[in-house]
Amino acid sequence: MGTTIQSSNQIHILLGNAFSTISDTNWITFGIGIVAIVLIKSIKRFNSRIPAALVVVVLGVLGIYIFGLNDLGVKIVGEVPSGLPSFQVPTIAYSRISELLPIALTLALIAFMEAISVAKAIEEKHSDYKVDSNQELIALGTSNIFGSLFQSYPTTGGFSRTAVNDQAGAKTGVAPMISALVVGLTLLFLTPLFYYLPNAVLAAIIMVAVFGLIDFKYPVELFRNRRDEFFLLIATFLITLTVGIKEGILLGVLISLLLLVYRTSRPHIAVLGRIRNTDYFKNVVRFPEDTETFEEFLIIRFDAQLFFGNKDYFKNELQNQLDNKGTAVKFIILNAEAINYIDSSAVHMLRQTIAELKQKGIKLVVAGAIGPTRDIFYSSGLIDAIGKENFFVKTNEAFEHCKPLSHKTAIEEKISLQSKNYDPIN
Repeated sequence: MGTTIQSSNQIHILLGNAFSTISDTNWITFGIGIVAIVLIKSIKRFNSRIPAALVVVVLGVLGIYIFGLNDLGVKIVGEVPSGLPSFQVPTIAYSRISELLPIALTLALIAFMEAISVAKAIEEKHSDYKVDSNQELIALGTSNIFGSLFQSYPTTGGFSRTAVNDQAGAKTGVAPMISALVVGLTLLFLTPLFYYLPNAVLAAIIMVAVFGLIDFKYPVELFRNRRDEFFLLIATFLITLTVGIKEGILLGVLISLLLLVYRTSRPHIAVLGRIRNTDYFKNVVRFPEDTETFEEFLIIRFDAQLFFGNKDYFKNELQNQLDNKGTAVKFIILNAEAINYIDSSAVHMLRQTIAELKQKGIKLVVAGAIGPTRDIFYSSGLIDAIGKENFFVKTNEAFEHCKPLSHKTAIEEKISLQSKNYDPIN
């Protein structure tokens, strides 16, 4: 716009500052910016291999120099300091370490969040990219250590610079090496060439590049299929715009964790029935017309780990299903295929539940428990409370063996009870 706008990382303040200076707009500068945006988009559409940003920079410099537009109020880069910074080991007084440490930790956190955020955004656009967050953190730390020896600013992967690099077609680590080399040569020999570069051209390059990172399809997809994640995205987006980037990312992660806790505290529980004429046991809600249930059996599947956050939910749902079945229930078959962990609180709950069921004459049978879960059954002593004879590999086996005069074979015994703490054969 050709005006001086006080910067801010809060969108409402930034827009307010922009509108307060809109009457001072330099229309020549505004026109240069619009033409630069159109040229970049047109060149990319015509031939993506042409370095559109470089073409626009050259045209902008020539236009200002030939027509003297800087005399008409068009802001230009002006004199760029030349030369490279010298090597110098930073000296820090011990008395200032306590003062600098919190600032250093904050800067490191912000730098990493910004770098990994833009890296993930770029990764979404390219199927052949894979971002390793640990490797990114090592790279940032190393570059800042070496950069401090040359008086550099704290280094991170910037949104705008990364977007411009991606827009230019960069694909490997060679690209930043070339960029560093060109910047170094420019600082040594070419700084006078950028004197007449209009700021509006730089703004146009950044705006076009960053706009390419905006993905409108993904929020629409979330709105259609995952409303909870859509509202999480919107909340993070609005907090980032109105409060700040680090606050937006941190609060977004916090809300995401709260959402995760809510989901794990109320996981999916399915009442199973046998598909007619098969050995399959499936959710009776999904297959209401194809499943058959049995009044003496309550067969349920719990699709999550059992821990302090959902143990009461599990017990309440189990009691509700028992109430729905009536007093004829003699066997509860727990399909434990999806249970990968049981904490101490859940173990205590299961002990109480087993004791209560025994008082009612109901036997608890476990089917499909995986290795780590079987280990917990042994280490916690639940194996004795439930009974080794009540563990089975498959739900159908548990159902068949609950019938009178049924016995497990040796291999069924071994597989259903195998644990690193116990060998049922020996």
